[in-house]
Amino acid sequence: MIIKPRTRGFICTTAHPDGCSAQVQEQIDYIAAKPRLEGPKNVLVIGASTGYGLAARIAAAFGAGAATVGVYRPSKSTETRTASAGWYNSAAFEQKAAEAGLRSFSVTGDAFSDATKAATVETIKAELGQVDLVVYSVASARRTNPKTGETVNSVLKPIGASYTNKTVNFHTGEVSEITLDPASEEEIAATVEVMGGDDWQLWIDALQEGGVLAEGATTIAYSYIGPDLTQPIYREGSIGQAKDHLEATAHRLSEQLASGGGRAFVSVSKALVTQSSSAIPVVPLYVSVLYKIMKEKGLHEGCIEQTYRLFAERLYADGSVPTDETGRIRIDDWEMREDVQQEVADIWNQISSDNIEQLSDLSGYRKEFFQLFGFGMDGVDYEADTSPMVTMPEGHLRTVQD
Repeated sequence: MIIKPRTRGFICTTAHPDGCSAQVQEQIDYIAAKPRLEGPKNVLVIGASTGYGLAARIAAAFGAGAATVGVYRPSKSTETRTASAGWYNSAAFEQKAAEAGLRSFSVTGDAFSDATKAATVETIKAELGQVDLVVYSVASARRTNPKTGETVNSVLKPIGASYTNKTVNFHTGEVSEITLDPASEEEIAATVEVMGGDDWQLWIDALQEGGVLAEGATTIAYSYIGPDLTQPIYREGSIGQAKDHLEATAHRLSEQLASGGGRAFVSVSKALVTQSSSAIPVVPLYVSVLYKIMKEKGLHEGCIEQTYRLFAERLYADGSVPTDETGRIRIDDWEMREDVQQEVADIWNQISSDNIEQLSDLSGYRKEFFQLFGFGMDGVDYEADTSPMVTMPEGHLRTVQD
């Protein structure tokens, strides 16, 4: 079939296997060109198929020679329907890791479920023995609690009062105002349950109880703070409550792991084009402006560049890990530079549908959005007849039936 992008709002409903493979190879090439990481040896990445999770898996494997286990949702293709980008990314990673002589295994299932945790523990026992780095990078809009069986949904809303600001339809370039009503207490609680640290805690508990967490192991999850203009919808909104819970969980996990020399961190990352960030009102416009400024200043980074810097200059540098006053690792330092944020604010006051192409990097935003799904990659023939059926290398996949 000829695979073309089909969009529905902030989601692309198709993915291109060859483009996803090219995107994975591009990240591998970046890591291969950097100095070798003195990093982890056996790594578990929970939420390993896209974004920071995929980048962490690539950096650990191709930068430090680590064996990896990746956990992510399964996705099935047919002769007429593509699988998800995450499936194609992971299949490409597994194939390229095998070709490089790296040990890697995939566990597909609902990361929130007890069954997936149990299957992952058994896979680690059988294949690696123990892991010394656990990366938690799950991005989901809903969660079924494994204890209660209740399914709850997160919301992207302010707290206490309505919030109005500019946003953009990144497909058309139309800038408009959007007003978001405040979240209820029930919605805030549900967002914390989905996106907070509860599941991260359950994963570490399961790994410890299963005896597969090595002495001195590190675990890390991702957060975001962002600029003043997004605070009401992000850090001061329902998501912010979840991020506060995630960061509090890091402190609890550090205490839990301390007796064995372990440590837990939250890494605050920069704003990027991801499937998750595309869904947040105001953020795509902010990212488009930010990209223009950071590219002009030579400061722009994507997931793989951020991850290499996280590993090389923070987690596995000589000495203690540098953190802010609350114990967070800050990889958003370049984004939050005073000169960068001042220029963002200046442009924000001027930007409209008429000048968005001149005052922002909206074209770069669009390009990266479609590249998330394997489209727009150099060297890929998108007019070629392409089979959507892609399988994992034999022996690399364990699927959990929840």
